[in-house]
Amino acid sequence: MAMKTNEVWIYIEQNNGKVADVSLELLGKGSELSRKLKVKTGAVIIGDAVRGLTGKLIKYGADRVYPVEALALKNYTAIPYAHAMVTLVREFEPQIVLYGATTTGRDIAPRIASELRVGLTADCTNLQIGDYTKPSSKEGDILYKDILYQIRPAFGGNIIATIVSPDHRPQMATVREGVMKMNSEDEARKGEIVETKIDLPARLFVTEVARRVQMEKAVDLKSAAVIVSGGMGVGSKENFKLIHDLAHVLSAQVGGSRAAVDAGFIGHDHQVGQTGTTVRPKLYIAVGISGQIQHMAGMKESNRIIAINSDPDAPIFQIAHYGIVGDLNDIVPRFIDVYKSLMK
Repeated sequence: MAMKTNEVWIYIEQNNGKVADVSLELLGKGSELSRKLKVKTGAVIIGDAVRGLTGKLIKYGADRVYPVEALALKNYTAIPYAHAMVTLVREFEPQIVLYGATTTGRDIAPRIASELRVGLTADCTNLQIGDYTKPSSKEGDILYKDILYQIRPAFGGNIIATIVSPDHRPQMATVREGVMKMNSEDEARKGEIVETKIDLPARLFVTEVARRVQMEKAVDLKSAAVIVSGGMGVGSKENFKLIHDLAHVLSAQVGGSRAAVDAGFIGHDHQVGQTGTTVRPKLYIAVGISGQIQHMAGMKESNRIIAINSDPDAPIFQIAHYGIVGDLNDIVPRFIDVYKSLMK
């Protein structure tokens, strides 16, 4: 018989004993949703030797941790991991399950949704709890209380869609990295470890990981304190040297808009925005970026935003704390010279 917890669950992604940042971010958001719903926050972690990570998950917001531990689960493969999640969801019946919108999250979440026959919203940038009235001509309007608003950009980022799954549980969504604020680690938090026992028949292991090859990203935008980004307004790949020069003197990372990446001005690892990396630096300098909604969705939470653009009506100025209208070929070298003179 199932134990209906009604909890908000986070699928914890881990790699060689390191918890993914997006999972810790989701524990923060999950805690917020749980408080609204007056339920507990659960964290499911699957793998080999993962019990040592349960304390960390509690410190970041989990009230209950459900470890699924087996040597056969050392490396992520979709079928056994999805089987473990489906088994736990059916046993404990959470009302919400959240996943990071990573390659792993995008692989496992649809499999689970299909098996459970529930909805799934991909690449959410916000989550809220609210009510929903479903029109019905036969029975009259139906009011659903305290359901999950799954909010994401749609139609190329030109609109923001709010999606609900009122009729089926759990409500499920994948969430983009960097869009939720991570809780600070709280050493005083207490939580519960829930023992789990899941049958893992051999038929689930139809693939075997022979060798793993991992490549580190050339740029780490997520943890950068200062980012200088260029857009199509920079004009050319050669002119992008101005962006690199300014970033160099500021000890900053270099970013770019999707348009700049598509034009070949800079590589995809540097892309900031809806289809790139979501960032929250202390300072974000946008050079030659008009400010399409896709880009602003990925950097609008920056502490300070400076925009440099020749178009005084560019949308980027609507969210910038400081705006400079003019030719970047004139302004950026002045920035560099002034900063160098101050550092002498």
